[in-house]
Order: sequence, then structure tokens, then C-alpha cells
Amino acid sequence: MELQNQVAHAVHVLNHDAQSCNRVSANQWLVQFQQTDAAWEIATSILTSDHPKPYVSDFEVEFFAAQVLKRKIQNEGHCLQLEAKESLVNALLLAAKRFSLGPPQLLTQICLALCTLILHAVEYHKPIEKLFYSLQNLQGQNDGNIAVLEMLTVLPEVVEDECATYKTKSGHRVDYGPELLSHTSSVLEFLLQQSKESFDGVIQLHDRSRKILRCLLSWIRAGCFSEILPVSLLAHPLLNFVFNSVQVLSSFDLAIEVLIELVSRHEGLPQVLILKVGFLKDVLLRAFSSGDEKVISGLACLMSEIGQAAPSLIIEANSEALVLVDALLSCVSFPSQDWEIADSTLQFWCSLASNIVRMEDELTENSKHVKDVFSPVFLALLDALLSRSQVDDSTYGDTATRELPDGLAQFRLNLVELLVDICQLLKSAVFLQKIFFGGWLSSNVQIPWKEVETRMSALNVVADVVLQEGQTFDLSMVLHLVTILCDRESYEPKGFMCIVHRSLVDVIGSYSKWMSSYVTNARPLLLFFAAGMSEPLCSHACATAFRKLCEDATAVMHKPSSLEMLMWIGEGLEKRHLPLEDEEDVIGAVTLILAHLPNTELRNNLLLKLLSPSFESIGKLIDGDHVLTLRQLPAAYTHLVNSSVRGFYRIGTVFGHLVTPVSTSPDIDNSIIALLETFWPMLEKFFQSEHIENTSLSMAACRALSQAIKSAGHHFCYIKAACIVIEEFGNKEEYGALFMSTLERFTHASSVMAINSSYVCDQEPDLVEAYCSFTSIFLCSCPKEVVASSGPLLEVSLQKAAICCTAMHRGAALAAMSYMSCFLEFGVSSLLESVTSNSASMVVQVISHSEGIVSNVVYALLGVSAMSRVHKSATILQQLAAVCSFSEKTKWNSLLSWDSLRGWLHSAVRSLPGEYLRHGEAESLAPVWLKALGDAAFDYVESRTSDGEKNHKHMRGKGGRFLKSLFREFVDSHRNIGT
Repeated sequence: MELQNQVAHAVHVLNHDAQSCNRVSANQWLVQFQQTDAAWEIATSILTSDHPKPYVSDFEVEFFAAQVLKRKIQNEGHCLQLEAKESLVNALLLAAKRFSLGPPQLLTQICLALCTLILHAVEYHKPIEKLFYSLQNLQGQNDGNIAVLEMLTVLPEVVEDECATYKTKSGHRVDYGPELLSHTSSVLEFLLQQSKESFDGVIQLHDRSRKILRCLLSWIRAGCFSEILPVSLLAHPLLNFVFNSVQVLSSFDLAIEVLIELVSRHEGLPQVLILKVGFLKDVLLRAFSSGDEKVISGLACLMSEIGQAAPSLIIEANSEALVLVDALLSCVSFPSQDWEIADSTLQFWCSLASNIVRMEDELTENSKHVKDVFSPVFLALLDALLSRSQVDDSTYGDTATRELPDGLAQFRLNLVELLVDICQLLKSAVFLQKIFFGGWLSSNVQIPWKEVETRMSALNVVADVVLQEGQTFDLSMVLHLVTILCDRESYEPKGFMCIVHRSLVDVIGSYSKWMSSYVTNARPLLLFFAAGMSEPLCSHACATAFRKLCEDATAVMHKPSSLEMLMWIGEGLEKRHLPLEDEEDVIGAVTLILAHLPNTELRNNLLLKLLSPSFESIGKLIDGDHVLTLRQLPAAYTHLVNSSVRGFYRIGTVFGHLVTPVSTSPDIDNSIIALLETFWPMLEKFFQSEHIENTSLSMAACRALSQAIKSAGHHFCYIKAACIVIEEFGNKEEYGALFMSTLERFTHASSVMAINSSYVCDQEPDLVEAYCSFTSIFLCSCPKEVVASSGPLLEVSLQKAAICCTAMHRGAALAAMSYMSCFLEFGVSSLLESVTSNSASMVVQVISHSEGIVSNVVYALLGVSAMSRVHKSATILQQLAAVCSFSEKTKWNSLLSWDSLRGWLHSAVRSLPGEYLRHGEAESLAPVWLKALGDAAFDYVESRTSDGEKNHKHMRGKGGRFLKSLFREFVDSHRNIGT
């Protein structure tokens, strides 16, 4: 009793003492206590004995005791003698009976301990049957059914626990599954009996319903209905209980969860369950009237699951299907405070739209009928989505708002695929008419900017579809909006108007080719871009759209008024402080326009003027007397260093873009030399100065030097950066040994060899991107015989890339995946050219030793930014499948074949962390993905053999697109799992 009191005292101190040192001591003592043999007896005594209660909060002591027993059973239960096990079983049964009325957390822990102990009882021939015998005895006692319910709820979970280490008679813990399901009929009968019992005053009726539903859900997940036909299942009395529970608020959420689980597990059930859609809509209408978002959300999820599970049934457009579609349309339109209800329906609408678009390819009478039926539905859906995508009044009216609310931003991100599907279904002309429907452009009424912003965002999302269809559309109304904004005196986008500005700019950039055809005066657009470049929210979009418009509207940019605006924007970058990548877009675009000027003198003067602020900053930096004065003013000196870094970047960007228009400006070399005459003396002086020790300055200067060398390499003989050398001279066989030596030196560098985990990759993302870029250039630029001789080095680089593709750093991961795809592309080309070539042999050897490709690419689909990796992951596995499929038909089939890929994929899926997968998903994923990979590989090889090197697009085949859609669905359904 003394030790028991010590335990109670320690638990009390751990949970309530104000002194942290006392809590730490109590925790250490309790940890040591749990490891002793006495813990068995003390914990059992606390749960079974009526003893004086020294503290008010005895639940904490009892809960601790239950946890101790559960952990000791999990870790040491197999070591107990049979007599001790039976004694402990009886004690836990007594404790379960004692605490059947609560607290519920304590009862759950006791039941978990008891179930775990039973499964550890290897001496029993059928331990689960032994447990059921004990439960029968418990049923006959007062309140015993409550304990039985909890025991039956946790039992399937314990049986399916992947981390458990049970020792069975046969040595296979999988034996417990069939033994558990052999008791299905008695369990369902017990649950049915409990559902019919009248209210007895001891336990609240809604609590009893929730306990029954929890237990039923647990057994459904174990497969209790796997042998029952869907029609029979719908008629099962327990399902009536579930539907009745849907109408009770307290049990609604669990009842919906049960139905969703049934839909996802039983293939034929949706076809039967849709007959209940009228009942579900009645419940939904009542929820609409009362504004109960919890009920609306649950029903929206359930009906979406039914529709997704049976899309062909919905397309039949019978009365039940149309009721379901109408109900889900109402859910999208419901004006909730957030976007979760509408968001939960998106996958249903995507599935429905994709199936209708797929039917259109068949050109049958039925497909025309289906489209006629559902086109009005999707028009209404588009209206609802545009309405739900608008910001609320608080965001619209808040002048400080510079970004969308997080919930709305995520909803719009999830909406992208559906808007594309709707545009494909309705066709771009109808979609754009809907976008521009309204009188806010032609009337004098105040423009509803939040509606404009939403519609411009949707218009930008579908740009690829609209442009691909090729049906031009008058977008002058976009320019009209730009003119309205720029007509304001001293226009600057502030608050919500920053978001409007960005949406308009995105549209201009996406449709720049169309815009360029009827832009006669570029001044309003250039003013619009310039205004947005000063705002962080808009700067990237403005820089990108500015570049695209300069590329597509070169002629109008050569007008004197346009050139004046371009120079004003370029020279003013010093004051705007854009990110370097955005500044590169702007400088590059201006350089592109200037490089196309036919007048050489004008071109040279404007280029020098464009770079004059950069030359001025660098000149001040290398002026020794000036710097000595500035060093006494740290802030001014730091500003000068930063200005010089940006100056070097701008100079490098100009050189990099001057080599582009050689065909239209044969005297471009004249301009390059004119710039070098000013830049080169500065550069030499910089390299001789103390500033070379500044990392940022030296890197920027070296970048500018590299670009200058690349643009004027035939005029000067300098040692070039490795990538530039290989790009320039990779095709010369006499340099093959040098290039291999360079690859070896980089690959065996200590910093590269240290990249042995995604964590290291995240610490050195710039190194990873640089190395992957170099290896990609090596593959693409060197002769195949040189590449073939570098097999061991490429094997190391491929394995490093496989590791890096799982990194959290998005840029590093995508760079690694690009290199993997580049290597596999090289492999396919080699095999198609000649299966007996050295390069084909090297590729097969390297891939056969690189099974980590599959496991890491699959794991990348669970990363933080997994959705951005879907396309590259699908591309890599499609290419790998093509290599394996092709290799199987050659002499290399013993090294690499379809069986290799099958084994790697099964292993990759099995090795995924258990918390990321749903029950049974590990077994179901691999076969589905393998089938898709087979089709994608066939499409890929067929496109390469028919089109040669001209136009092979990895995801254009049906197999490739389906593989990508599988990966996208996997990522979307697992984005919040295991968070």
C-alpha cells in the first residue's frame, strides 16, 4: 500500500505541482517505476481495488495505471506465464466492468490493454474466441454491455496494429484477421440488440448511439460486410439505425463517417445507396433552413463520395443522380463562413466533368445527350464557384489587405483543376462569355472590383485551354480596365486593389500573344506594370507579364514613346528593390527590345544608358578614395555594396540576352564590344581590389563574367565555367576526357558525397541545384560514347538525385527530378537507337543498381509541396517504365525487366510510413499504379518511335495523363495525413 500511495503522490506532483523541478523528479521516478516487476501488481491493484482516495483527482492515477499495464503488456506480455496472464485477464475484465460508466478515456485504455493481452496469449488455440467467451459473461452483468461495446470497438484496431509484435501458434499474426471476422454475425447481432434497447437512464441515449456507431465503424474497417451483397447490405437493420442516426445531431458525424467508409470499401454500394439520395436531400434541406454547417458539410462529403465512387451512374442522369447533382450544387452555393463545404465537393465535379469530356471523344449520340443534360449544370456550377471565390466584405473594405485570406487562397488553388475541366467541357467561347457577362464594363456604374478580381483569376487559370483551342476572343475589355486604373492621378495599387492589380497582370501575361495583336499604344500597359512593380504582392506578376509582352509585342515597343517608357522602367530599378529573378525578367525584356533595334548607334546608346546606374555603382565601389570615406558610414557602404551586386547581375543579364537575336541583328557583336569596353576595365580593377573577398560581390561579378564570355566567347580566350564550356564544346570528342575528369571531380567532391539524406539537401539547396544542372548539361551536350564511359559516375549522381527529390526545398527537389528525367530520356534514346550500343548497356547497368529511384519518387508524393512534384514524378516513372518494358525484350532482360519495376514499386509502397496510408491501401496501390505504368510506357515508346525526336511529350498519351491523374488524386487525398 505504501508503494501504491507513492505512485499516487508522484502522479499528483507530475500533473499539479507548481515547481518544474518537482515535476521532472516525479516523471523520472514514474518512468523507473514502470520498468519494475512491481508495476504489474500496483497498477492492477489501483484499477481493481476499492481503497482510500488520498486525492480528489483519482482519475489521473487510474488512467496512469491503465497506461502502465497497456505498455507493459505490449512490451513484456509474451513473457508472462499462463497463470499470470489469466489472472491479469480477469483483473482487467473486472476493471472494465468497474469503469464502464466512465471516464470513457480510462475505459478505452483498459480495453486496449485487455485486447493486447489476449492476443499475446499464444497458449490459447484461439485467443479471440477466448475473449468473446469472457465478453458473454460480462454481457449478463449490470452495465456490462457498455464495457463490451468498448471492447469490441478497440479489438479490430488492436488486431490491425502494424506495430504490434504478437506471437501466434503459426508464427503469423495475419491469422488473427480471419479469426476476428468469424465472429462478425454475433457482433452485428449484439450491436442490433443494443440499438433497439430503450433508454434506461444510466447512459444518455445519444451516448449509446455514438458508442454503437464507433463500434460498427471499427468492424466495417476490419471488413465485417465484405461477404454481404450491396442490396442485402442496404436492407440490413443496422443500416436503418445508421440512417436514423443521420437525423440526430449528436450522432450525425459518426453516422456519416460510417456511410462514407462503406461507400469507399464496397464497390457496388454506391449504386444501391444512391436510392437513398432523396432522404439525404430532405435532411440537407432542413440543414439549409437552420443554417447547420456541420450537417451540410457532412452530407456534402457523403454525396460527393457516392458520386465519385460511381461516376458512370451519375452520367446516366436518372432521377436519383440528378437529385444528387442538384443537392451538391446547392452545397457549393451555400454561403458559409469558410470554403470547406464547397471544397469538399470539388473532386466529385472534377470526376464528373472528366468523364463527360472523355465521352465526347467517342462522338456518339449518347455523349451528345449527356453533354446537353449537364452543360446547364456546369454553367450554374461556374456561377456558384465564381461567387464563392470572391473575397468577403471585410477583405474588400480593408485598405491594409494585401493578400487573400488563407482559406480562400487554398480553395482557389484546389479549384484550378475543376475550372480547367469546366472550360474543356463548355468550350472556351462559352466559358469566356460567362466570365465577361455583366454590365460593369459598358455602364457608368461603379465597377465591382471584387467580382472583377475573381473573374480575372478564373480567366488566368484556363489560359492554356483557351489558347490551345485557338479561338481568339476580344480581350480589349482587360485593356479597358487597365486604362480606367491608370487614368487615376498618381495611381498606386493599395490594399485590396493590389490583388486586383495582380489578377489583371496575370491575365495580360497569360494572353500576351493575343494582346499584342491589337495593342497600338503600349504606354498604359507599361505604366500599369511599373505601378505594380513597386508593390511586393504584384512585383513578380508584373515582371513576368512585362517580359512576355515585350517578347510578343516587339514592334509596338520600338515606338519612341514605348522606348522612353522602357528606359524609364529599366533605369528606375535601383529604387524598386525587386527580387533578383524579377529584376532579371525586366532587364532581360528591355534588352530583348533594344537588341532588335535596327539602328546600331541608337541601340548602343540605349544599352549603355540602361546600364549606366550599374556602372556608376561599381565605379564608386572601386574608387579607393570614395570607399575610404564611405567606410566611415556603415549604412551607406552597405547600400553601395548591395547596389554593386545588383549592378553586376544586371550587366550579366544584358550580356546573356544579347546573344538571342543574332539572326535579326547581325551587327549585335558591335553592341557587345561597346559594352565590354566600359565593363572590362571595371571588372579587372574589381578583381584586383579587396572587394573580391566579399562573397556576394565576387559571385555576382563571376556571373557577369560568365555571361560576357558566353556572349563574346569567339572574341576572347578565357577559362569558362564548367557548364558553359560543355555547352559550347560538348560535341568535340577531343575534349571528352576533360569533361569526364570534370564530372569525376565534382561527383567525388566532399560536399557532393556528403549529400546522403534529404536533410543535407535542404541545408545545401544551391549546391544540389548547381550539381544537377551540371550533370544534365553533361548528358545533353557530350557525345554518347563519352557519356557511356561515365557510367559509375552517373550511377552515383542518379542515386544522389533520387535522395534529393524527397527534399522539402522545392527548387532542389525539382532540379534533382529534372536530372533524373534527363537521364531516363537519354536511356530511352540509346535503347531505341541500338540495344547493343555502349550507351544502352551503361543505362541498363545504372538503372538496375538504382531501385531507390522508385521508392524516393513515390515518397516525394507525400512531401510538403507534393502537388508541385506530381508532373515530374509521373514523367520519371513513365520513362522508367518505358526503359524496363523495352529492356525486357533485349539481352538485358536478366538485369532489367518489367519484374524489376514491379518489385521496386511493391517495395516502395510497403515502405511508406504507416501513418500516411489508409487501411488496406498499401496492397491496393501497387496493382493500380502498375497497370497505369504499363499503359503509360506503351504510349511513351509508341510516341517516340512514331515521332522520333521531333515532338515527344511525356504526358500527352492517355496512359500518361491517367498516371498523372492517379498521382494527383493520391497527393490530394494524402496532403493532410500524418501532419
